[in-house]
Amino acid sequence: MANTEKTITVEQIGSPLRRPQDQRATLIGLGLNKMHRRSTLKDTPEVRGMINKIPHLVRIVEDA
Repeated sequence: MANTEKTITVEQIGSPLRRPQDQRATLIGLGLNKMHRRSTLKDTPEVRGMINKIPHLVRIVEDA
């Protein structure tokens, strides 16, 4: 059977400057640390929670 795991691609759209340390750590946890970087991750409830924690810093580029 083909790879059926769903993935989600997020892009950083906000700067971590002047943000609380936990928001910076969330960006690093998502594999982002510079503006306009993209990261493709497994679509899990944990990843969705991280994205929901910092919606002002990231955007979902595509769901696959």
